[in-house]
Amino acid sequence: MNRRTALLGAVALTTALGLTGCSSDSAPELKVTGAFMPQPVSDMAAGFLVVENTGGADRLTSVTSALSDHVTIHETKNQAMRMVTSFEVPAGGELDLERGGNHIMFTDLKKRPRPGDTVTVKLHFEKAGAISVDVPVKESTYNPKK
Repeated sequence: MNRRTALLGAVALTTALGLTGCSSDSAPELKVTGAFMPQPVSDMAAGFLVVENTGGADRLTSVTSALSDHVTIHETKNQAMRMVTSFEVPAGGELDLERGGNHIMFTDLKKRPRPGDTVTVKLHFEKAGAISVDVPVKESTYNPKK
């Protein structure tokens, strides 16, 4: 075996091992950061957060909360909002639910939370199961700095 063949074999093996480590077969490792809800001004509210994933791919399939029996997830494309059934949480990536983009929508609120309150939500994932998150309520104009 010449040097070039050995080098190519080593590169192929290293690449294959690296891809195996990033396989979507590995378990997702999820962490939620930056959660907030602007104070609702009607019987509707929106929620925003980031799901960081250091493991394999997963999907956010639904959100539930005692604040409302009607909690959905929405995507925003070309300034148009529509309800979706799930969001991908990529392996080694993140799902960013942010103002002007994808978000959680609460309708028919049972009460209107005020700044300083906390709303508990459960994020339901295809593989990781449910994660409970306490979402702080901020003033209606709140927009975190990135």
